[in-house]
Amino acid sequence: NDFILPIFLIDGKNKKQAISSMPGVYRYTLDRLSPFVEKAIKNKIPMVALFPYTKLKNKNELGTEALNEDNLVCKAIRLLKKRYKNQIGIMCDVALDPYTSHGHDGLLKYNYVLNDETIRMLINQSLIQAQMGCDVLAPSDMMDGRIGEIRKSLDKNGFKMTQILSYAVK
Repeated sequence: NDFILPIFLIDGKNKKQAISSMPGVYRYTLDRLSPFVEKAIKNKIPMVALFPYTKLKNKNELGTEALNEDNLVCKAIRLLKKRYKNQIGIMCDVALDPYTSHGHDGLLKYNYVLNDETIRMLINQSLIQAQMGCDVLAPSDMMDGRIGEIRKSLDKNGFKMTQILSYAVK
């Protein structure tokens, strides 16, 4: 009942790409998700967690692709919600590392993590994912104070039912 199936996403068409650091695990393009998700539903898996692989050209120091309503995760959320309604829950990682050119979860200045500035980005990323239909947000960034700020922002913007899951549980 508590199992969450991770799905690793990649841009393109009709691709299934091996992840070298995780033998037997693959990234899938959106057009290859249906059989995967249908099998999860058939096996009564209640939720999938989406993890994007972002092209280098879409990464930058600020991780602004995280705020793009047409990024890979947002496209996947819309597709799954449209196709499967609420037959399966959708969880999204909240962090900047898939989108930053330096690979860190936080914004950096002179190699120092800018906690408060990062939290503002994470709030915006959370709001976008909630607007797309994400059921559970799972912040993994480790910025101090981000959970309370994300919760306040979700509630203020009408997303009281969007849950936040501790990374320790995830």
